[in-house]
Amino acid sequence: MFKNYLKIALRNLRKNKLYSSVNVIGLTIGLVGCLLIGIYVWNELTYDKFHKNGDRIARIIMETKSSGSADKIALTGTKVGPEFKRSFPQVEFYVRTMKYPLSLANGEKAFDEKNVLYADADFFNMFSFPLLRGNVATVLDGPQKIVLTEKAAKRYFANDDPIGKVLRINGGTKEYEVTGIVTDAPLNSQIQYDIIISFASTNAFKTEKWSEANYVTYLLLNNKNQIKELDAVIQPFMKKISKDELRIPETSGYKTFHLEPLESVHLHSNVAAGLEANGNITYIYVLSVVAILILLIACVNYTNLATAQSVSRGTEIGVRKVMGAGKSQLLKQFLGESFVITCIALVLAIVAGIVLLPMFNNITGKEFEVSLFFSPLFLLTAILLCIVISLIAGAYPAFVLSNTRLVNILKSGLRVSSSGGGLRKSLITFQFVIAIFLVAATFIVVKQVSYIQNKKIGYNREQVVVLPVDYKTRGVYDQMKDAIRANANVLSVTGAYEDPTSIGWGDGIVTDDGQGQKELSLNATPVDLDYLKTMGMELAAGRDFQRSDFATQDTSANGANYKGTYIINEKAARDLGWTAEQAIGKTVSRGVPGPVVGVVKDFHFESLHTAIGPLLIFLDTSLVSQMFVKIKAENTASTIAALGNIWKTRVTHRPFDYHFLDEDFNTLYKAEERTAKIFTLFSGLAIILACLGLFALAAFTTIQRTKEIGIRKILGANVTNITVLVAKQFLSLVGIAILIATPLAWWAGNTWIADFAYRTELNWWIFAIAGLLAVIIALATVSYHAIRAAMSNPVKSLRSE
Repeated sequence: MFKNYLKIALRNLRKNKLYSSVNVIGLTIGLVGCLLIGIYVWNELTYDKFHKNGDRIARIIMETKSSGSADKIALTGTKVGPEFKRSFPQVEFYVRTMKYPLSLANGEKAFDEKNVLYADADFFNMFSFPLLRGNVATVLDGPQKIVLTEKAAKRYFANDDPIGKVLRINGGTKEYEVTGIVTDAPLNSQIQYDIIISFASTNAFKTEKWSEANYVTYLLLNNKNQIKELDAVIQPFMKKISKDELRIPETSGYKTFHLEPLESVHLHSNVAAGLEANGNITYIYVLSVVAILILLIACVNYTNLATAQSVSRGTEIGVRKVMGAGKSQLLKQFLGESFVITCIALVLAIVAGIVLLPMFNNITGKEFEVSLFFSPLFLLTAILLCIVISLIAGAYPAFVLSNTRLVNILKSGLRVSSSGGGLRKSLITFQFVIAIFLVAATFIVVKQVSYIQNKKIGYNREQVVVLPVDYKTRGVYDQMKDAIRANANVLSVTGAYEDPTSIGWGDGIVTDDGQGQKELSLNATPVDLDYLKTMGMELAAGRDFQRSDFATQDTSANGANYKGTYIINEKAARDLGWTAEQAIGKTVSRGVPGPVVGVVKDFHFESLHTAIGPLLIFLDTSLVSQMFVKIKAENTASTIAALGNIWKTRVTHRPFDYHFLDEDFNTLYKAEERTAKIFTLFSGLAIILACLGLFALAAFTTIQRTKEIGIRKILGANVTNITVLVAKQFLSLVGIAILIATPLAWWAGNTWIADFAYRTELNWWIFAIAGLLAVIIALATVSYHAIRAAMSNPVKSLRSE
């Protein structure tokens, strides 16, 4: 029996090639969209769930306030973990981590590593990253110990056994022993690494400080219920610490800490500066809804097409009923056909998913592998999805066709009730609401991303080459600067601890201008001479740093006479109650007193999600970790080659590795760019599916109105009249969809851009273009059936009726 159903289903597919193709294409698009979104959503929802003790792990968040609003950051000093372990019995382990790019070498074989993680000794006790080689308890329990992934081990040691071998960092003399081999971190982990180095290898390990917040700290508690309990206890504990140890007056501000459950950090935390960028649970909800809607649209399209096509199957159904076929047999046949079409679409969807996976990885920033499509869980889910779609899409036409009475078929042929016309039209309207909404949302996202990329941010990031500076390179730093500056294509050279696109150094200053002491929490960055010039920053008052300023940095007598030199931004001056001109000459201290010599105009040193905050720039070349070279736009390739030659002759311990500053800027908005690409992709899919749905309903309507069209042609109606007649009712549906989608898109777009402190405007033309695009596409889709019906022979139409 099943073989017979399959044979009939395949025969009908061959017989009705156009309808079958549209059905298969529609379901394929719906399935591939649903499967790809499903892979991404599942990855996001399972973030950090693979850790055996994941529900007992918490990340520590630092909250500080000295003036204005309180600031939260996912970084702490070195003392927080150890002190909490000593003070709170709920804490079983603590692990401090830090990401820092390095150059590693095995003899002459050296590589720049971007994904280096420093971690405390209990890292593998706390987290479930499987060690392939080495002892969990000892691989990171002392200085100069290093754990490699298999890929990293292959890079440095080829096929040799790496355990016990040594690597050198940044061309130094210290030897780091390879003590273990670890598997790659899963894609759904906020902790990513290629190299793990013991935290005991850092200078920060030697002293415990509440300040100098550069480390992401995790706690493992005795049970999961203690996270909220401990969070409540920390607040009064830190209040006492702030008063007795940190000497922070209650009227001036405070420092405290909070706990975030590890498993909720990725999607639910809005605190920045973690090891990886956070996701957004709202985007996951939106994508999940989009996946379901796309799949539902595909199912509706199949239902409409199958219903429209059923008119031509009256003879087949009548013969089957005459031969004794029962309702259940007809039902099985039509559901079987639905299942066959869905299975074909599923196979094509998997093939399309594999082909589109590289593009999808590029959009999402993930590295999903083809093997995912053949995993047991994926295949089982896909088969269940196939069955559900078959039932949803095939149920209505199957019941309609199997319930048709034989006497009606023999009397006048098969007639499908038009009572469902309102439902079908509503579904088409719903499809276009979604399509127009997604198109308008895409325009809004793209416009905001364009606004970000073209907004004046207070400095010039174009044609600025960034070079890494480690402690060994600092020995030839001045020579490098002189050699680079001598190149005719180089405009200026400077250095800083970090680039101006994302200054994360948290600090604080104190000043007393005769009206009482003032404290201000701010961001800070140590720089070299010519920093403002190289970055194209403008002064509001005062001057830039000068070589003579180094004379005040007297390190004799243990630094007792050391003085700093400072530049603040306009926001810092306002927060301290000064105008730009009043700030010049004022003394401020960040542990080291010094005069304010300049006030720089406000520039964006964080994401445009955040309003510009107070900033301190101070002169200190000992902390430079990046060199910035402003070059001419002409002869860029030859200038880079010249920089490479200068580098290779003076920095022999690491390869020449450079990038442009605007790449760092663009990295800040990867999430927005991905959102724009995702909306573009799925709004395109929604438009295609809506057109297929409209195609189905137009086919159904023209078949139902064959007699009317024939009579109108006999009475003198031309092709234009018939086309307008058929197209008018569908364009009215699109018009209704525009009226519904426009306020929804405006509300959603306004809500989304409200997350940016600096944002574009929602212009009326965004919604006008989205609506016009829908009308044009709908008109083009409907016109096919309208023109075809208008050009048909009316005699044949009336005879067939």
